[in-house]
Amino acid sequence: MLRVFPALLLLAALVLAACGGDEPARTEVPPGALIQQPDSIPFTKHGELQIVRPDGRVIVDLAIEIADSDSATQRGLMQRSGLPEDSGMLFIFPNPRPLSFYMANTPLSLDIMFFSPDSEFLNAATYTQPFSPENLTSEGIGQFVLETEAGFVDQVGLTQGDRITWTRTDR
Repeated sequence: MLRVFPALLLLAALVLAACGGDEPARTEVPPGALIQQPDSIPFTKHGELQIVRPDGRVIVDLAIEIADSDSATQRGLMQRSGLPEDSGMLFIFPNPRPLSFYMANTPLSLDIMFFSPDSEFLNAATYTQPFSPENLTSEGIGQFVLETEAGFVDQVGLTQGDRITWTRTDR
C-alpha cells in the first residue's frame, strides 16, 4: 500500500498540472472576416445590394456575390462554412419564371428571398434546414433570389412592397 500511494500522488499531481496553467494563446479574428473550413469556397464580392422600402428609404446595404451563370447558380452557397457579416448571394435569372431552390450540400441555415422581375419582394423561406432536399419555391413569377444567413429576414423586417437594387462593382 505504501508503494502505491506515492505513485497515485505523482499521477494526481501530473493530472492537475496538465489541467491548470495559462490558457493557450488565441488568434484574434477581425470583424467580418470569413472563417472557413479547408474545403470551403471563399466569398467573392461582386457588388453591393440595397433593400429599399416603398417610401424610398434604404433599410440595409449588403456586399453580394452574384450568381448569374448556370454553374454559379447550380453551386450557390453549397460548401460554404459561413458568410461575412452583411453579405449574401444574389441569383439573377435571365427569364422570369416560378423559382425553386433546395439546400443539398449546403451546411448553412439560410434565408432565401424571392423577388419578382421588377425586384419586388415576393416571399421568403427562412431558417432553412441544412442539407435538405425539400424544394423551396417562389410564390409567383420570380427573377431574382437573395440568400443570406438565417435570421436576416427577421432582423430587417422584410415585407411586401420592399425592393432590391444592386450595383455590380467587379467589372
